[in-house]
Amino acid sequence: MDMPKTEDEWKQKLTPEQYAVLREKATDAPFAGKLVNNHETGDYMCAACGTKLFDSGTKFESGSGWPSFYDSANKDAVKLVPDDSHGMHRTEVVCATCGGHLGHLFNDATDQPTGNRFCINSTSLEFMPKK
Repeated sequence: MDMPKTEDEWKQKLTPEQYAVLREKATDAPFAGKLVNNHETGDYMCAACGTKLFDSGTKFESGSGWPSFYDSANKDAVKLVPDDSHGMHRTEVVCATCGGHLGHLFNDATDQPTGNRFCINSTSLEFMPKK
């Protein structure tokens, strides 16, 4: 797949909402994302490049208002980046393939197998149901 290289190319490929989240690190409004209440079986793909990021088997209800997963699809799917913006220390989650901003990782999911909560913007994802 030939990915855009410039910001103008990304603007042509992505919707304005996708561009704001994936390229400018915006955040979906809580409880408003299209995938927050999705309970179908399938794969969650990067909306920018199509890389498989998360599997529906790791999605859980966190009550945070964003789709939450306790693990990524594989260890190479996402990249974790220190984020000290907005006066706090967090861990940003980005697509390892295209560098698109997905959301943040928190280690507060004590009732999940990994203890992790990948808090991901619906706008950064496309859902592919299993047939």
